[in-house]
Amino acid sequence: MEVQGKIKMVGETQTFGSNGFRKREVVLTTEEQYPQSIMIEFVQDKCDLLNSYQVGQDVKVSINLRGREWVNPQGETKYFNSIQGWRIENLMAAQGGAPGMPPVAPVDAFEPTTDLKEQDHDDLPF
Repeated sequence: MEVQGKIKMVGETQTFGSNGFRKREVVLTTEEQYPQSIMIEFVQDKCDLLNSYQVGQDVKVSINLRGREWVNPQGETKYFNSIQGWRIENLMAAQGGAPGMPPVAPVDAFEPTTDLKEQDHDDLPF
């Protein structure tokens, strides 16, 4: 899954426990009729992916939804959800928006070379 939006906040890396578990949070504001502020956490080595991002940048984040069950000391079962990021992409750079850089051609604008065109046919029956 992916979420697109403008970075509202980039948190500092937090370390927990004796095993050194690391977590870093980023908040995106979606750009839709009713904008949403979505908190996404990056864990362990993925924390470093946020180092080059700043508030105000338009990004696309690849995410996984995580859920867990917990039974409290009173025996009640509680459920928790989290949104975990594993990749982040600067949309301006992907669209060729960096000053002085030529725009990136869309994938569907790719014209194969003659060699590829000749290999385009095959003998498969389907």
